[in-house]
Amino acid sequence: MKDLGLRGHRFAPLTWEQMSPAQRQMTEQVLAGQRGSMQGPYNVLLRSPELGDLAQRFGAHTRFHSSLPLALNELAILMAARFWRCRFVWWAHRRIALEAGLPESVILAVATRTALPTGGLSGNEQDKDIRSLHAFCQQLLDQGRVDDATHAAMKARFGEQGIVDAMGAMSYYTLVSMCLNVDQYPLPDGASVEFDEPGPPAP
Repeated sequence: MKDLGLRGHRFAPLTWEQMSPAQRQMTEQVLAGQRGSMQGPYNVLLRSPELGDLAQRFGAHTRFHSSLPLALNELAILMAARFWRCRFVWWAHRRIALEAGLPESVILAVATRTALPTGGLSGNEQDKDIRSLHAFCQQLLDQGRVDDATHAAMKARFGEQGIVDAMGAMSYYTLVSMCLNVDQYPLPDGASVEFDEPGPPAP
């Protein structure tokens, strides 16, 4: 098999020849899916391939099949990445969020952990969607729960499925962020993010 492009720091990148049958099966499942790449948490998750395969399938659903609009799903992902100070997830999903139409002012507010801009963010309905989702995710991440008003606003905009899908996205990218932070997974050469967090030690 060709070079898988696995990277890591504390978890040495595996080669196809080093993998067990279960690890190879997980790799084939990831590469056959919509991601088509083994970058990110998969080098870590390969250490527990049965769990890793379940996780990557859960992740594929949260990323590609959410009931939330793509820009808002990416907002939930970015908020989880910022909460965990995971630079790689932030770097990877910032571009996706922008391309999906999430205003840069929202992304910068999440990066700096400041309030959303008081003016209009975009179209009126998307503005309401962004503010409802941001408030829900922020409260859940910061307090571990949400109040009645925040829950009601989220339900009115996205329904109960949208609430669950938002929690699913944040849950999966919490696992991803934990994997990458424990590994001290490096950013690509020349990449940077808006918040300054320590990367892996110099070799």
